[in-house]
Order: sequence, then C-alpha cells, then structure tokens
Amino acid sequence: MHCGLCPRDCGAERIGENRGFCGETAGLRIARAALHMWEEPCITGRGGSGTVFFSGCTLGCVFCQNASIASGGAGKEVSVGYLAEIFLRLQEEGAENINLVTGDHFVPQIVKGLQRGRDGGLCIPVVYNTSSYVKADTLRCLEGLVDIYLPDFKYYDSGRAYRYAKAKDYPLTAKEAIKEMVRQQGKPEFIGKNGESLDSRAYNALDDPEGKTMSRGTIVRHLLLPGGLEDGKRILSYLLDTYGETIYISIMNQYTPMGVFPEMPELNSRVTEEEYEALLEFAIDRGIENGFFQEGNTAEESFIPSFHGEGV
Repeated sequence: MHCGLCPRDCGAERIGENRGFCGETAGLRIARAALHMWEEPCITGRGGSGTVFFSGCTLGCVFCQNASIASGGAGKEVSVGYLAEIFLRLQEEGAENINLVTGDHFVPQIVKGLQRGRDGGLCIPVVYNTSSYVKADTLRCLEGLVDIYLPDFKYYDSGRAYRYAKAKDYPLTAKEAIKEMVRQQGKPEFIGKNGESLDSRAYNALDDPEGKTMSRGTIVRHLLLPGGLEDGKRILSYLLDTYGETIYISIMNQYTPMGVFPEMPELNSRVTEEEYEALLEFAIDRGIENGFFQEGNTAEESFIPSFHGEGV
C-alpha cells in the first residue's frame, strides 16, 4: 500500500526499511509519553496534559524545535495495544487529556489505539496536536475520537512555506485542515473545576487559569518567527475574519534557534520583544477576545522536553 496520508503524497510503501517523506515506516514509533505542564492553561489544567510525542514529521521545518524526533531518529517502536495502555496510564496519573503530538503519518494506528483505549476505560478528552500539514480526509478518520484540535498555522505566504519547509501548498492545506477541525468541533466548551459544563463566555484564562479545562473545540497556534510580523498579521486576520469566536488563537513567542542557518540568517536570532508586542497589539486592535499569549522569556531550550523515551 502506497502512503497518501499527507499532502506530500510520497507514495512510499513504508514496509520493512522503506520510509516515507515523514522518515517513518508503518511501525508506530513514539519518543515520549508523559505529563506536560507547558501547554495553554485550558489544556494543561491542574494535572498536566498527557502528551504522546510521535516520531517523524510530514512538514519538516528547517528550524524545528523538536528536531531530534522529527528528523533525528529518536523514538521507540510500540504496538497499537501498548499505545492504548499508555493512554490509560496517563489517565491514571491524573492527565487532564491525552495530547497526540505530530501523529499525522500514524493516523490509522492512532485510531485503533484510541478505540482500544476507550474500550479499556479511556474517558478524558483527546487533543490532536498538528502542524496542519495534513489532508482533510485524514482528519475525518479522527471524527468522534478527537475532542480538541490544537493545530499550528505557521505560514500564510507560500514563499515562506517553501523557504522553510519545501511546502508551497502549506497555506491552502492549513486552511482546509482547520476548516475540517472546526466543522467537527464547533464552538469551544469547557469543564469547570467542579465538573460543570461551561461555554467560552464563562471561561477566562486570567481567572483561575488552572481551574477550567477545555473539553471540546479548536485552538489555533501561531509561532511568530523572526522577521515574520507581517505574515503573522495576515494569519491572525484570516482566522479572526473566518472564525471569529468559534476558535481560540494562541500567539506564541517561544521560537528558539536550534542550529546555525547561514543561508537563512533571520533564523539565527530570537523574536524581539518589539515584534511580539506589535503582533499582540494588532490582534487586540482587530478585536480578538478568545486568545492566549506568552509572558516572559519562553525562548529557552529548557521549555523543549527531552526525548529519551520517557514513559515509553
């Protein structure tokens, strides 16, 4: 069977040692499965998000913050049954949700793992964390199994998408992917600290942020890149004009140079405080209400988890 899960349509058989563009065979590989405390407040909650980091990546940005698993080969092969056991273990450890990170190229296996997990008592929300470089048809396979979508919207300009990820079609693909996510989830819903159901009007991240968690919805992330202010503004404008209060938008400043880029010198520096403040001011001027922003110096390698097989 030739793989066509992602927009690369590389056609790889992914059998034996044959790998797709993602760098993976059909063998399900994960690099970390543990509680994570650094997501948006309504994802982290009090107990932390039960993150499962999958090896490989369909997009392959040159500046990847998780390069050791995206393209560096880190990870261990596991069975679908063991994946379900990991979900249940994280639930027992107090995870607010199961957070599936960069698993687009393993969707068939993830679907089976979630089904087995539910059969075994998995009852906390499932978060699907993606670059948005994924086909809408692939996302439809997850309908009814995923409760919260946590997609990136990395580039609006196709030239930037090609420069950094050799994916000129990324902007259109991301739009179609996010459209499908919002179709599945609708307006955001939350759970209060006493178990009551809340809508977005009753949720305020500044009011006891760890006391309320999302139970359904879509949060679109945008990581501001050095020199990417105008592209960021176009992304925010598109999201606000298209979805309004139907989604949350997370505006991130944590870009950390993970190498030296002689042909892309702009990537060798961090985002300036002025750039980030300008993007936040733009969002506020555009009337954003459902949003998250980052405070302090988040552009540190200490915010990037180690991938040494923890929890696997």
